[in-house]
Amino acid sequence: MAHYPLNHHLRQTYRFLAGLSGLFLTLFGVIGIGKTWGDPFFHRGADWVLGLRTNPAASWLYTIAGVLLLAAVLIGGNLYHRVALVLGWGLCGLGVAIMAFLRTDANILNASMINVIVTIALGLVTLTAGLYGKVGSASAARAEVAAAHNSR
Repeated sequence: MAHYPLNHHLRQTYRFLAGLSGLFLTLFGVIGIGKTWGDPFFHRGADWVLGLRTNPAASWLYTIAGVLLLAAVLIGGNLYHRVALVLGWGLCGLGVAIMAFLRTDANILNASMINVIVTIALGLVTLTAGLYGKVGSASAARAEVAAAHNSR
């Protein structure tokens, strides 16, 4: 079973970074929706937003992921911890999937290599934030520290 530290002293810093990641995802998605409005959903045009290629499908996907992450960051607690972990892994997996289909007709998100790099980077930031976002009572945190140091 994985060990996630309880009440890590940098969890607010990581939460802030996850919030920035969610804000970027949301901005990219919303601006992309506006720019690609009226295009077919899986359009393969030359639309660029914030330095990334996009189409309506990618814009909606990133908007939903960004809003979900921002909502979790604002709510906080262990819900944020779980959502950040799942979204972090999901974004990393999405980046790898995008890279696998980059130069094929299956590139339905109209992505380029910079999309892959940014998606994986945001996924890693979100995943790392989730790893240190678990909260618990002070006594539970002390018990975990004691168990970790006494298990040797």
